[in-house]
Order: sequence, then structure tokens, then C-alpha cells
Amino acid sequence: MFDWENVRHFLAVARIGTLSGAARSLEVDHATVSRRLSALEDEVKTRLVERLPRSCKLTPMGQRVFEIAQGMEENAYAIERLLDASLSPLSGKVSLSAPPVLVASFLVKHLAQFRQTHPGVRLSVAGQARRVSLSRREADIALRLVRPEEATTVVRKLGHMAFDLYASRDYPQLNNPAAWEFIVYDAGFADMPQQKWLMSVARGRPVACEISEITGHLAATQAGAGVAGLPCFLADAEPGLQRVAYDGEPFSRDIWMAVHRDVRGSPQVRAVMDFLQKIFADNEAFTAGA
Repeated sequence: MFDWENVRHFLAVARIGTLSGAARSLEVDHATVSRRLSALEDEVKTRLVERLPRSCKLTPMGQRVFEIAQGMEENAYAIERLLDASLSPLSGKVSLSAPPVLVASFLVKHLAQFRQTHPGVRLSVAGQARRVSLSRREADIALRLVRPEEATTVVRKLGHMAFDLYASRDYPQLNNPAAWEFIVYDAGFADMPQQKWLMSVARGRPVACEISEITGHLAATQAGAGVAGLPCFLADAEPGLQRVAYDGEPFSRDIWMAVHRDVRGSPQVRAVMDFLQKIFADNEAFTAGA
């Protein structure tokens, strides 16, 4: 019988293509991944991975094992989900993945309220822009700004996150739109909806700076570096900022909650889902115009 931990490390290498990348995804060191991979190859007495200088490539047998092992992984996670769903009411750990801006500027403000209501549930919140796999138990619940499409997930829309243009009240060009300079994302985010919207509003006017995450946009706007497109729930709470009028269509992103169908009946998961639905519904910033 194979050691499941060895198979799990092999799957990470097969998906990511490097030992270091697999180590980061599993939160272990490079040597552990290498050791686990070698142990699996010793168990099956076959080379599964070609270790190249900068990457790892599956051998023909490795590819076949990878295809079968993915089914093993899904069955293993299905067992975990079944057991989690049978836990005693309102106890245990629930992991939540959400966009960093929602975690840092909204969700954390409600954690004390959740803890008071459900003291037996430990909520683990990760601010992640990447799309996590609920099937692989990378999270129990995910909040996303794009509708999740995993076939095994149950999806619910919680509201929307409206954006608008903002500038510091002390911005020198505040009343001269032709001279505005814009705070935008870097080239790696060219396809992101809010970047496309912002560039369409800028209409060729200068870019003051490029920043990869939204809290940096907020800080740069407060410092008077330029005009930025910010989530209204975030920027409206800052007295030093004000909305500025522009020619163009309003812009917003829908907020979606997804959970794997096998755990949605778990009491602790259901408690977190109900909590999320309530705090978004109670905040006009996420419901106005819906």
C-alpha cells in the first residue's frame, strides 16, 4: 500500500512543475518534497518525474499515475468532507478564502461578533487573490469577485462591490480633470476588470504610478499621488478623500460565496455561511443599487 503523503507530494509536483513551487503550496521545505517524491518512486519501483535544472517533467508512467492519483485525492477529500459534516454542532475549524481587500477592510471587523455568537467555531481567514480549489480542501468557503465554476460547488451571490474615482481633497489638480494623473495596476493586471475600467476612464491621461494591490492605491491617493479607482466601501470611510466626477459608465464587481456541496450541511460551515450573508446584507455599500 502506498503512503498517501508521498502521493500528495507527487500530485503537487505534477501540478506545479517544480519542487520549490510544490513546497510552497504544501507549506513544507524543498527537501521534504524531494524526499517524499523519491520515496514514492521507490515504492512503485519506477521513475515518475524527470528532475530537470529548472523544472520537473512527468515521465509517461508518471502521467498515468498522476491521472489515477487525482481520483484517489478526490476520494480522500470526500472522506474528509463527510467526516467534517458529521461533527457535533457548531464546533471545529472553518477555513475561508476571500479577496485581500475584503479581509483587511471588512471581514476582520466582524470576527469578534462571530466569535461571541459561535465560540466553538474557529474561523481561519486567508486573504487570497488566487482561485482556490474547494474540492482539494484548500478552503471550506470561498468569496470571489468572479462566479466560481467548479461543478461540485454551491454558489450564492452576496452583493456587489461598487467602485468610483477618488482623489485627496488636497490633490493640486482636483478641479482640473484634464490634468489628472492616475494610480493604476501594473502590467500583470492588464486583464483585470477594474484595470480595464480605470484605463477607459483615464482616456490617455498620464499614469502617475503603478501599484499591484488596492491598499497601496488607497495610501497613494491619500498622499495626493493622483486619482484612483477605489472600492466605495473602502474609500468612503476616509475623510481625506472625495469622489470626483468622470465621463463613463458606473463600475462594480459581484461578490460570490462558494462552498463544496459535501460540506454545506456541516453545522459549523453553515454558521459561517449565514454569518457572511448577514454582514454583507446589513451593509448598504454592498447592496445599494442591487
